[in-house]
Amino acid sequence: MPLSSVSARPARPPASDPAHAAPEPSPLTTAPKAARPRLVVLDGFTTNPGDLSWEPLERLGQLSVHNRTPPELVAERLAGADVAFTNKTRLTAADLAAAPQLRGIGMLATGHDVVDGAAAAARGVPLCNVPEYSTASVAQAVFALLLELTNRTGHHDALVRAGRWSAGPDFSFWEGNLTELAGLSFGVVGLGRIGLAVAAIARAFGMEVLAHRRQPISAEGVSGVDLPTLLQRSDVVSLHCPLTPETRGLINAERIARMKPGALLINTGRGPLVNEADLAAALHSGRLGGAGLDVLSLEPPEPSNPLLHAPNCVITPHIAWATRSARERLIEAAAANAAAILAGAPQNVVNGV
Repeated sequence: MPLSSVSARPARPPASDPAHAAPEPSPLTTAPKAARPRLVVLDGFTTNPGDLSWEPLERLGQLSVHNRTPPELVAERLAGADVAFTNKTRLTAADLAAAPQLRGIGMLATGHDVVDGAAAAARGVPLCNVPEYSTASVAQAVFALLLELTNRTGHHDALVRAGRWSAGPDFSFWEGNLTELAGLSFGVVGLGRIGLAVAAIARAFGMEVLAHRRQPISAEGVSGVDLPTLLQRSDVVSLHCPLTPETRGLINAERIARMKPGALLINTGRGPLVNEADLAAALHSGRLGGAGLDVLSLEPPEPSNPLLHAPNCVITPHIAWATRSARERLIEAAAANAAAILAGAPQNVVNGV
């Protein structure tokens, strides 16, 4: 084929020719990455002293956990936080005013009186508690205290270890009265979730259950009565009502005088429900047979607290709520509350926001 009949391929333009240069790829346009929410736990040690994981909260954002927070550091540690958690650290109106970015407050507890809920509400900040995590654990603790008073297990264990059994002439010995629960009357003051669980266990022991609360009572096997009747008829009185101005000092000298002589008092609710000086006097005089307490008006108590030196008084250091299972549920529920706050749909709100 003659060369003249072959079409010549056009020459590639020089790379430097701007008219023929390959188009530059356009840069990708990306939106700024949203900052992760900031969460702060002000007093996490009692909830998790190291045996559990904070991972449910860590999933939600940048988490800071403080074992304890003194009052002078509260505002500083709230700074920049979207959600703050507290158990016993007080949050005042001034603290909240210093944290304008705060979107919600989560309790690591059911009670919430350590937070100025009204001040939070005025700023549109929901206060969310955890209502159900410790029901089974607290109900169990009620009967741990009661059985220590009726069977004196710890006392007799100490006597055995001190050599009393080994030195004795008989196969068995005991000190004080050992009391059978079956057939006795058990009075529940405050019939919420925990009160209902306690009532069910009392019935399983064969006890008659009386209860008092503001709303009508329809629980199976539970007789609703007014408070004077409950105090007069109950061999055991167990407190499960919230702490309010009306219930502060509920058990005082006047109401103790209405109780059965030798009755037992159990308090796993709130320490200030009881006038401690009046209860100590009733224990010293023998007017009451004993008290089992997991809470006191000031925690930790002053060494001068009269109940620390009262006879027939069993006191535990506010541990009814603190089983591992309960604390695991508490962290999971607190995380669910935080997620709801961050989603704009808070749950378990106790301050009306």
